[in-house]
Amino acid sequence: MLLPKRVKHRKVQKGKRRGKALRGGTVSFGEYGLQATECGWVSNRQIEAARVAITRHVKRGGKLWIRIFPDKPLTKKPIETRMGKGKGNPEAWVAVIKPGRVMFEIEGVDEKTAREAMRLAAFKLAVPTRFIRREEV
Repeated sequence: MLLPKRVKHRKVQKGKRRGKALRGGTVSFGEYGLQATECGWVSNRQIEAARVAITRHVKRGGKLWIRIFPDKPLTKKPIETRMGKGKGNPEAWVAVIKPGRVMFEIEGVDEKTAREAMRLAAFKLAVPTRFIRREEV
């Protein structure tokens, strides 16, 4: 699973889930992509589940790029602990997703296979998505 090797701060503030993606909104590496349409958090487990779903559907051939990385720690207090006494310990890692962000890219497969693979991956993610093609400039 994806997680940072080192971080500057062990615990971070929650932040606001609003605005659009400033960068990472176009298909840069592959031919087809999966783009977020709303804000949200995607955990490292969800990213891994989506990756497995795509690679299993594509089988042999095709190359996959994961364009997001879970660099935000989520904290949780132990079970049956009273309120207060500080912030809990880091439990999971999430990637902050904004609308327009391309999360996965794929190439080397036909569009029908890519569309189905991305559909299966979208079920594993906590944000609404859409399938996009590379824009030739």
